[in-house]
Amino acid sequence: MSDPVCAKLLSLIGTADDVWTLRGLRDQIHEQMEALLSEQPVEQFYMDLNRVHDALIKRTIALSEEQMARMGNGSPPVPYAYLLFGSGGREEQTLSSDQDSGLIYGDSDDETKREEISQYFNVFSKTIVELLKQVGYPPCEGEVISTNKLWNQSLSEWKKQLNSWFEDPNWERVRYLLIVADCRLIYGKESLLLTLQDHFYSDMLKNPVIVKHMLNNTMRHKMLLGVFGQLLKEQYGEDAGSLDVKYGAYIPMVNAIRLLSIECGLRQTSTLGRIRGLVQQGKLSQANADIYSDVFRLFLKLRLMTTERNEEGFYSNSGKLASRRLTRDMIQELKSGLRIGKKLQRSVYKQTMGRL
Repeated sequence: MSDPVCAKLLSLIGTADDVWTLRGLRDQIHEQMEALLSEQPVEQFYMDLNRVHDALIKRTIALSEEQMARMGNGSPPVPYAYLLFGSGGREEQTLSSDQDSGLIYGDSDDETKREEISQYFNVFSKTIVELLKQVGYPPCEGEVISTNKLWNQSLSEWKKQLNSWFEDPNWERVRYLLIVADCRLIYGKESLLLTLQDHFYSDMLKNPVIVKHMLNNTMRHKMLLGVFGQLLKEQYGEDAGSLDVKYGAYIPMVNAIRLLSIECGLRQTSTLGRIRGLVQQGKLSQANADIYSDVFRLFLKLRLMTTERNEEGFYSNSGKLASRRLTRDMIQELKSGLRIGKKLQRSVYKQTMGRL
């Protein structure tokens, strides 16, 4: 998307008066961006696409505030921060994206108002989620969403919750901590998120037990390359014969780079940004960083080729790529990237275990 066209669309999004206008713009953008898949460098494509996603979400939150006021709920009683997790937090959303979100709101000195404040943000988050659905963003199937009390709390409650996750790091709680590591502010008061991140990383860096649990979680998803160098294809169902690019290439690399970043307190959330940050901190050589970045760009490109659907008004993506869409050269490039990904996973395992 050319800069003038992108700027024009962002301007239209920023001045949209209702969610139906936003939905029309999103459909228009989806068509325009889809046509550019083969024309733009993949990193630039993702940057432009995620700027558009951000603009749509920000405008929807602003419209939600206005709707709350019209419904007699008033303005937000305390400052708040609306967060994105998952690919949204990492600025790696594809054309189809769901809602992975959370909310932090400020603490009130008046104890008598705390329940009232909590109720406001409960209603507010429901309003945001519903309007985002109308714009075309379905809720996260895993319930990582701001309408879930687990992800919608005051700053002090968030801190207590993190403490409980650190104190009893079962598999699910470690998964939650890794989700928090990817969070990014999309709207509201940044200092609330920064304070929570201070709490997160101060506990993380002094607790090697947590890192060990995170390592186990990080190594869960394997690269889709067999012991004999063959691509591992889906065996059953409607995607039989396809390649699980999301969980067999993209996610394993996201997880490996994220763990290295967490271990050194790096707060960048995008994977390519984390790789650059690891170089700056002396944790990764420039040569290896260049190799990993090129492989990750390949995985990003392949993600854009995976099966897109429009189901009940929502864009969705299976994360699966029909192997027939790959040329012989692309197959060799993918295999090479997966071998490098496997080496990265082994390196992360060795480095992390060596520090424990």
